[in-house]
Amino acid sequence: MLPNWPTAAWLPIVLLIGSNVFMTFAWYGHLKFKTTTLLTAIMVSWMIALPEYILQVPANRIGHGYYSAAQLKTIQEIITLSVFCVFSVTYLGETLRWNHLLAFGLIAAGGYFMFLPGK
Repeated sequence: MLPNWPTAAWLPIVLLIGSNVFMTFAWYGHLKFKTTTLLTAIMVSWMIALPEYILQVPANRIGHGYYSAAQLKTIQEIITLSVFCVFSVTYLGETLRWNHLLAFGLIAAGGYFMFLPGK
């Protein structure tokens, strides 16, 4: 994959991508099934969320040796927005408008500052 990066640098990112796919389905997947009872939606969401935690907890444990907690959270948020963009278009059939992309892009651009050396 990225042979020059230590495992602690790239593995958390891969795990967080997988984690966010599960969590996006847990949080928003039920929106396609509005006739399902709320209790059923909650229970199915919890079942989907378990694999999310199985990926997310190791991602943060492994990554914290390489990234700060704030950097891990920033990475996670940018991944969340990226996964959500794909999900909302492909699964929910929604349209991403220019203002959505601009807002998401500004949040992602803010991640740049998280990785600047601090003093």
